[in-house]
Amino acid sequence: MAAIITKPKLSFWQIWNMSFGFLGIQFGFALQNSNVSRILQTFGADVENLSFFWLAAPITGMIVQPIIGHYSDRTWNRLGRRKPYFLAGALLASAALLCMPNAGALAYYISPIMIGAGMLMIMDASFNVAMEPFRALIGDNLPDSQRTLGFSVQTFLIGIGAVLGSWLPYIFSEYLHIAKTAAPGHVPPNVIYSFYTGAFVLTVSILWTVFRTKEYSPKEYAAFYPAEEKEESKGLLTIAKDFYHMPKTMLQLGLVQFFSWFALFTMWVFTTPAIAQHVYKVTPGDTSSAKFADAGNWVGILFGIYNGVSAIYALILPSIAKAWGRKKAHSFSLACGGIGLVSIYFISNPNMLIFSMIGIGFAWGSILSMPYAILAGSIPAKKMGVYMGIFNFFITFPQIVNGFFGGMMVKKFFNGEPIYAIVLAGVCMFCGAVSILYVKDQKSLN
Repeated sequence: MAAIITKPKLSFWQIWNMSFGFLGIQFGFALQNSNVSRILQTFGADVENLSFFWLAAPITGMIVQPIIGHYSDRTWNRLGRRKPYFLAGALLASAALLCMPNAGALAYYISPIMIGAGMLMIMDASFNVAMEPFRALIGDNLPDSQRTLGFSVQTFLIGIGAVLGSWLPYIFSEYLHIAKTAAPGHVPPNVIYSFYTGAFVLTVSILWTVFRTKEYSPKEYAAFYPAEEKEESKGLLTIAKDFYHMPKTMLQLGLVQFFSWFALFTMWVFTTPAIAQHVYKVTPGDTSSAKFADAGNWVGILFGIYNGVSAIYALILPSIAKAWGRKKAHSFSLACGGIGLVSIYFISNPNMLIFSMIGIGFAWGSILSMPYAILAGSIPAKKMGVYMGIFNFFITFPQIVNGFFGGMMVKKFFNGEPIYAIVLAGVCMFCGAVSILYVKDQKSLN
């Protein structure tokens, strides 16, 4: 029997380079999260229907990520194993970022709102192609003892990228004096130029990782996992088989992910209209006034703040996890997020919303790292990609549920006031904080 060779530990800067592309991915993702509802409302979407348009994102993720994970497990070429996928995804996402705010100009036979929804689908599918191979890359290259650090570095870079992406429209309007308003039915110039910048940053950061990161060859990989048998590929049917035989830890984490991502989807879809109506006192349906633009720009700042907090929190999260254990660290973080979301209801001064974002930042920083660190130790190394992709089901499913019923809840049960959807999101965070305590956390040998 061949001796097992333990993976060597990597230096901090090797881990940094390996994760740097995530900065650009999240830069673009943050632009999407903080501006798409605003753009779709500009093109004519009602607030009650926003969640239906956002369904494009989780549906494409549910389909794309397991497939990408399955094939990336079986890809070995001169460029690498995971790198071909996140490079292709980044280039497609960059193209969508260029087109999204220009949907009105592209419209001729189809309404701008349908083109915008289509661009959202393409953009999110591309982000999904790029994201999950990055998660699998951490599992591939790092020993178990460094995986919490690896996912935390990813989270730090995600936070930096998200801060820059979220704040850019505000910076362009307030400091570079680029117009923040436009004629009805048109996207403001500060948002358009932000999306152009996002496409550039995404492309450059991905190329940095592609050219500065080494992936293990098939021969090296076999030395780390000599006991693994080669599996005969049966195409996409293998994904269904792997889904059926998912580890128990993954299934337990699924409940935690449901509560967490139901809350996050609610926040991304309804924060702009909630704060516009509840804090800025904007009349429902008013999407072209300066007050609505101020609310949208401030939401971008707030989203940047919670991402900035998550970046800093990610640096200390490994120490918290070491002292308390990964489950208790994640539970504490989600509870902070619940407090942050619920507190928005009680705030009337926009500046005070900054304090709400601190708790949300703790939750976001942990959501991006702890579940993956726990999961990585419970899945076979040869199936790291496909199981990371399948795990995305537990991220997309709650968003799909929310997409179908979130707008209905706002209209039928919350009387058209999206602030109550934000409160519900906080309650879901508390439920996730309890459910994580019942997950089995096990460590792998490599």
